[in-house]
Amino acid sequence: MQRISRNIVPLGRRICRYRDAARSFSQAAQRELDDAIPRMPDFDYTPLPYDGPPAEEILRRRKEFLSPSVFHFYKDPLHLVEGKMQYLFDANGRRYVDAFGGIATVSCGHCHPDVVEAIVNQTRRLQHSTVLYLNNAVAEFAEALASKFPGNLRVVFFTNSGTEANELAMMIARLYTGNHDIISLRNAYHGNAAGTMCATAQSCWKFNVSGQSGVHHAVNPDPYRGVFGSDGEKYAKDVQDIIDYGTCGRVAGFISESIQACSGVGGIIELAPGYLPAVYSMVKKAGGLCIADEVQAGFARIGTHFWGFESHGVVPDIVTMAKGIGNGIPLGAVITTPEIAQVLTQRSYFNTFGGNPACTAGGLAVLRAIEKDKLQENAHVVGSYLIERFKSLQDKYEIIGDVRGRGLMIGVELVTDRQAKTPAKAETLHIMDKMKDMGALVGKGGFHGNVFRITPPLCFTKEDADFVVDVMDYSMARL
Repeated sequence: MQRISRNIVPLGRRICRYRDAARSFSQAAQRELDDAIPRMPDFDYTPLPYDGPPAEEILRRRKEFLSPSVFHFYKDPLHLVEGKMQYLFDANGRRYVDAFGGIATVSCGHCHPDVVEAIVNQTRRLQHSTVLYLNNAVAEFAEALASKFPGNLRVVFFTNSGTEANELAMMIARLYTGNHDIISLRNAYHGNAAGTMCATAQSCWKFNVSGQSGVHHAVNPDPYRGVFGSDGEKYAKDVQDIIDYGTCGRVAGFISESIQACSGVGGIIELAPGYLPAVYSMVKKAGGLCIADEVQAGFARIGTHFWGFESHGVVPDIVTMAKGIGNGIPLGAVITTPEIAQVLTQRSYFNTFGGNPACTAGGLAVLRAIEKDKLQENAHVVGSYLIERFKSLQDKYEIIGDVRGRGLMIGVELVTDRQAKTPAKAETLHIMDKMKDMGALVGKGGFHGNVFRITPPLCFTKEDADFVVDVMDYSMARL
């Protein structure tokens, strides 16, 4: 018995050995896992220490004092306290690559020093007076902005948001033409006021209220899900049918984005080639004006052009803009021709905050920063590279049904079945959460919420692009 006991390892020592072996294995596995986890690009910046209330307290206050319609991303809401160029920092100082850009609003980079300086300097001198008095800030910005447009588009009206800009544009079209009917597109989003909600064509963004009349929604020229694929002229026939059978034959106007993504709800859908030229011709023959909604695609985001409509070879009668115009400050604008602009003199038109000195000084600084930092060129180069990297990922994973967009305005649509194009809504949320945990922030959109929206600040680099794609790759591999 004694010999046997000498040859048997006591139970306690055996457990220790098993634990040591397991620990050794787990450490090796962890090292392998760590090596596989994408590494964020270096960035020489240290955020200021945060000494404000914790996320739990902020969330409690939001629930108690903000509208219940205000929602947040992620199961564990992100508490952001600082931003610098293409990066964001949370309350613990952790850095995130921002591939969402505050809903395509941050154009030249978070807290761009030139923009911050312009706003601070103007605010110290004069924050607000009224456009009833003279101030150089609004006149100088209007002139600079008009210089970026083709043709006779050179009269600017400043607003505070894209919704205001689109409301004004639709009213101008109705006043100028003397017609009431406006044609918009299915899947469109143009704002959340009475007129723009009417032009919006997604049920989840429309309330059942009165006053939504006079807008017709044409078939969406969607190359991925549309019935005619990429044949823009076939889709355009529906606009002519609406004019012929849904109106008196005369219309006030046609409004559309060049890439359906205003507020991202469209899912970053680039209109089929040949569609806009055909539709613009039809609308003009019916006495209408053509309105280009550049709230998201404008200000060099698409890379190849400064404005989205330019990529379709058309010149609209009215252009609306917001988001990237101010890099995060409340600023929007409408630009049109001197002749069309004249209709607003029929009555008094006024906007208390539109064109205030602080915002227009900031807007001018944004315009100059885009030019100085060559951000249009960067959006084209980095955006093209990023699209190719996403397409390589599409070859690897069946869940990626489509990769689309232009410049730094990209959509990655997830589906559970490529043939049926079944929206992968749950998977989109799961991957988005995992990407956040690894330091990459993306948005989501589309009617079914299954499209990743990639709209980073235009200072985004190829290294940032690699990190975002690698994080998405890593997350998809572990679904």
